[in-house]
Amino acid sequence: MTKAILIDDEPLSREILKSYLVQFPQIQVVEECNDGFEGVKAIQQHQPDLIFLDIQMPKINGFEMLELVSPMPAVIFITAFDEFALKAFEANAIDYLLKPVSEDRFAKAVQKFLDKATQPPPVTTGLLDTMAQSTTQNNRIVVKTGNKVKIIPVHDIHYLEADDDFVKIVTAEGAFLKNKTMLFYEQTLDPQQFVRVHRSYILHIGQITKIEPYQKETHLAVLRNGQQIPISKTGYSKLKVILGI
Repeated sequence: MTKAILIDDEPLSREILKSYLVQFPQIQVVEECNDGFEGVKAIQQHQPDLIFLDIQMPKINGFEMLELVSPMPAVIFITAFDEFALKAFEANAIDYLLKPVSEDRFAKAVQKFLDKATQPPPVTTGLLDTMAQSTTQNNRIVVKTGNKVKIIPVHDIHYLEADDDFVKIVTAEGAFLKNKTMLFYEQTLDPQQFVRVHRSYILHIGQITKIEPYQKETHLAVLRNGQQIPISKTGYSKLKVILGI
């Protein structure tokens, strides 16, 4: 039996999908979720083979939810995204359904999954990174702390620091780890607000109170909370342009 979860904030949409699934008795819906928070918990609990995932949901969207899930099940997206986004899905060999979903198109998507059930198309980090750079997502970062999900507005970030295979996101509330790269955030965050001042640090310039000389053409940035962040020669050149000094 194939275990599936429906994650969609519209009850009617879930009812329609369940009615379509009647023709696939080998697939059992083990849970329905109204949003991404519920989705993360349900996936952890049931370890489903397949999820039907709405992208545009309140609280956190479908892409943000997937960033918090491991291991990741096969995904059939439900979306109203434009042609640009659809090309991203296709390039990553992931199926998707456009709302309103027709029964025939739904059946084709499910059959595609069943035909490749031994090796379902993966949701790649490339797809998630592409969608994370959309305007709906680049104003916040979603992290998982224990069993809880936290949304961090980017304006609350003091700085980001490389931490092995993770990035440490530092705010007034503490530090949170995210399984991304420094390059990803360097390319994603607003370059007028966040500057990579060192290979291991990206600074929110609004947190800088002063810049002091250090050694060998390097500097230190002193933040509002007193934290000192090293600035490389290249990083200092970037800061001077942004700050007009």
